[in-house]
Amino acid sequence: MNKLRKYKLYVPENAYLCSAELNTEYIMCGIVGYIGQRKAYPILIKGLKRLEYRGYDSAGVALISDNRQLNVYKTKGKVSELETFVTQKDISGNIGIAHTRWATHGEPCSANAHPHYSSSERFALIHNGIIENYAVLKEKLQAKGYSFKSSTDTEVLVQLIEFIQKSRNIDLLTAVQLALREVIGAYAIAVLDKDNPDEIIAARKSSPLVVGIGEDEFFLASDATPIVEYTDKVVYLEDEEIAVIRRGEQLKVVNLKNVECPHEVKTVALNLGQLEKGGYPHFMLKEIFEQPDCIHDCMRGRINVEHTNVVLSAVIDYKERLLAAKRFVIVACGTSWHAALIGKHLIESLCRIPVEVEYASEFRYRDPVIDSNDVVIAISQSGETADTLAAVELARSRGAFIYGICNAIGSSIPRATHTGSYIHVGPEIGVASTKAFTGQVTVLTMLALTLAKEKNTIGEEQYLAIVEELNRIPDKMKEVLELNKDIAELSKIFTYAHNFIYLGRGYSYPVALEGALKLKEISYIHAEGYPAAEMKHGPIALVDAEMPVVVIATQNGLYEKVLSNIQEIKARKGKVIALVTKGDTVISKIADTCIELPETIECLDPLITTVPLQLLAYHIAVCKGMDVDQPRNLAKSVTVE
Repeated sequence: MNKLRKYKLYVPENAYLCSAELNTEYIMCGIVGYIGQRKAYPILIKGLKRLEYRGYDSAGVALISDNRQLNVYKTKGKVSELETFVTQKDISGNIGIAHTRWATHGEPCSANAHPHYSSSERFALIHNGIIENYAVLKEKLQAKGYSFKSSTDTEVLVQLIEFIQKSRNIDLLTAVQLALREVIGAYAIAVLDKDNPDEIIAARKSSPLVVGIGEDEFFLASDATPIVEYTDKVVYLEDEEIAVIRRGEQLKVVNLKNVECPHEVKTVALNLGQLEKGGYPHFMLKEIFEQPDCIHDCMRGRINVEHTNVVLSAVIDYKERLLAAKRFVIVACGTSWHAALIGKHLIESLCRIPVEVEYASEFRYRDPVIDSNDVVIAISQSGETADTLAAVELARSRGAFIYGICNAIGSSIPRATHTGSYIHVGPEIGVASTKAFTGQVTVLTMLALTLAKEKNTIGEEQYLAIVEELNRIPDKMKEVLELNKDIAELSKIFTYAHNFIYLGRGYSYPVALEGALKLKEISYIHAEGYPAAEMKHGPIALVDAEMPVVVIATQNGLYEKVLSNIQEIKARKGKVIALVTKGDTVISKIADTCIELPETIECLDPLITTVPLQLLAYHIAVCKGMDVDQPRNLAKSVTVE
């Protein structure tokens, strides 16, 4: 029987809930557009709500009304506040663009929100990304007599487009092409022209943009989630491509030099049920509970029905190149980086190939030593992470073979890699990643097993044992999820806490990092993960009667070592929450709380131990009244540096 032994901690008198201050560090704005026979406004608003998971601080919409007026409405705050703001305003029209902004240049306010008018108010533009040379462009425009109402780089772009269009007396498409040739940076944009109410011009570079194709109508969005309700036919724009979307015409895609680009219409395998909460209070909790099914889907078709063999088609198709690799380098950010650390352990242990794990953001700037003997594995949930994509491009330019591990089908990283594997866990709406992490670990496990078998670096008995146990993981995850109510009750104790320490060894060290990250992301409690043995090299100074310490202490080859670490914490009056294997009779006598988990093979432990840490972070955040699905200052995917 699962056991959760509770304790009560002293709650300081000055306990408080963190305030929701904003900063301007990250961006993942949302773009929506529509042109057709329907009323545009309801489609745009619903689309913005579908994109709320990406994180934002303001919202706005631009519509060309039935009487050919270009109306722009925008507010600071949520999409619901925009809906209130437009009450009694003219929201007519069959063409429009809409946006949720995450601040980069200028504070969150209505003036800095998108869309932005041009000076004459003929054009309106929305933009996701960063124009790096906006200050130089702004100075040039100011010298031409242009003034600015916002602090944004986006307003500079729309003013530049208007200046070029007016001064050369050219159409909007040509003006956009010329303007974007002057731009340095990343962008996904959509532009409306009041004088041409039957056209949207959209373009992208290093920021995702997808065009949905319906019956005599078109949709535009940052990803497919706002589109699938209306059509499953989409075109993904490539870098420096421009979509010319005109009512009553076929979609036209050209580049900055006006050369027409071939484009493939793809079918999106996504349904509305995946985008709804399904009775759960938050997407994050829904996605935690989806993990057993997601892991099963991840393995489907890759492990045979007898549970005796793993086959990844990417490995079979490129077997010679992968087996010839002298080294693997894994590049990733955030949660994906934690999965990469587990992948390193798996590949080195099972395949006997040296593996390095790099933060993609550092990799691209330190002139790494990469050559044609290397395989670079890029891991990204969204497939749009700017630093990871840049790392891929750098490694590929130096002759490395690139293997991608992504969730979002058709995203930029899968298109930029030689081959790879999708994790197939379905759309992840909660900003704090849960099922994507376990999906990544599952794919890395199957990759390691496939390579090890091809290299003959694993015995048949060990291989079969891991494959068979991997198939049992979904059911064991379900066992862990039965602890949800107990963990929710335990979490009430921690609303006071300002700090947490997470400890683990071996495969559990990256899990400690991931557990700490989840707590930081959604509860705003400071938390740090450490290898358990490193605790005494500094962090132990923090341990006192008010310091919760989460220790991953399941039965494995390092159990006795972790036991010693727990004893060191208890000797200093620390409060220990231990994740132990069911039936443990040693640590359960020492720790203040034990969360008992089903037994599994050591290399698969992360798939089990991650789940209770996700639940712990989730319930602590809920107890603190935090916005679990959209934590402050965070975006689902960071598409700029």
